[in-house]
Amino acid sequence: MPRGNETAHKMYYKGSSEDFIVFVDDHEILQKWKTDRTIPLSEVLNGWKIFVTHSHGAQGVLDTASKSALQNEFGTTDEDEIMKKILEGGEFQASTARERQGSKNDSMGPMAGPGR
Repeated sequence: MPRGNETAHKMYYKGSSEDFIVFVDDHEILQKWKTDRTIPLSEVLNGWKIFVTHSHGAQGVLDTASKSALQNEFGTTDEDEIMKKILEGGEFQASTARERQGSKNDSMGPMAGPGR
């Protein structure tokens, strides 16, 4: 059975020295939040983490953003404020991860041979 083919919704923010990404649940709730700020961020975001791609764009390797990177780009380390800025000024992107095929139980030993 294929695995890893879920759609990821994210906001990509091109900063002056780094690129930042936060994951959101879906585009619809994001649009509602933009017009109705009474919706809590916890309902908009998919996880409470800000990622940095080391200037490799939206497809780069994701690392957790350091406090110094946040301070340099946004002038604060308050994650609530930073996430709001990314949600307001970022670019929405949806992507589906490629399917992954692979064995599910490599520990089968000799049973894994072609005769079985």
